[in-house]
Amino acid sequence: MRAMVQDRYGTAEVLELRTIDRPQIASKQVLIEVHAAGVDRGVAHLVSGTPYLIRLFGYGLTKPKHPVPGADVAGRVVAIGGDVTRFRPGDEVFGIANGAYAEYAAADEHKLVHKPGSITFQQAGVAAISGGTALRALTDVGRLEPGQRVLVVGASGGVGTFAVQLAKSLGGVVTGVASTAKVDLVRSIGADDVIDYSTQEFLDGTIRYDLIIDIGGRNSIRHLRRALTPNGTLVLTGGEGGGTWTGGFLERQVRAWLLALGSRQRLKGFINKEHHTILERLRDHLASGAVVPVIDRSVDLEHVPDAIRDLDAGRIAGKAVVIIQSA
Repeated sequence: MRAMVQDRYGTAEVLELRTIDRPQIASKQVLIEVHAAGVDRGVAHLVSGTPYLIRLFGYGLTKPKHPVPGADVAGRVVAIGGDVTRFRPGDEVFGIANGAYAEYAAADEHKLVHKPGSITFQQAGVAAISGGTALRALTDVGRLEPGQRVLVVGASGGVGTFAVQLAKSLGGVVTGVASTAKVDLVRSIGADDVIDYSTQEFLDGTIRYDLIIDIGGRNSIRHLRRALTPNGTLVLTGGEGGGTWTGGFLERQVRAWLLALGSRQRLKGFINKEHHTILERLRDHLASGAVVPVIDRSVDLEHVPDAIRDLDAGRIAGKAVVIIQSA
């Protein structure tokens, strides 16, 4: 099969398109003929191997343990392991796989769900990681209730575009924060108000929110707290501004925990769970049309490095999708 492969950590230039063997599946895995795969921040971090802390989480200390990158996936099941009960060959699925930037990928059964017939493979292929993160941030962690005011910082990105739409679907009054070039996009996906962070101060406490979802990770927690109601909740989902060893996310989680001591405000960070129960909830929003994945561009397998470079440079709004097999 054709696959994008990396033998070492580095910039997008370490990726090479090669012909390799199809992956073998374990008893609780399925083999997917990949139709589409998403490009997200997690992939970029695993290609570069930074922050270095992620290498300790089973990804390989000096070189990638899994040479084919990519996780967000949508496709058709072609084979199942002996203990798989939820799928059979021919099923259309989406979720999280090992090595999605290839013509075939192996995936754990519990990280997949059936694809709704109302959405395309391309839409499904960018949904699982960003959509699942946004959904958990709003509900499991943020405890969003209808009528609450929600601020989404980083509203034009992969997680942000899902968060805006999901918050609206769940009954929130949503304000999105984005750059000048992306204000219209955030408004078009349903935000009640949009703030251009380059021209408008939004963390001075003039307007307070019941729930803030901070995705970019570049605003201080103290400033974010000023825009919270006295009983409000801040959820941290990203930390791109940190150092090369631990990254900003871990540092911000610790700082949030310390600042929350003795406060009525809830300051929470979390790591997303990769499980079908979350994806099933997301699937309902996708199937109803309440959430439509924002796809900035489509690339073929050969141009995955270009998509990662564009993501790193901030040139992608929403998600980029890799089209590997036409339906």
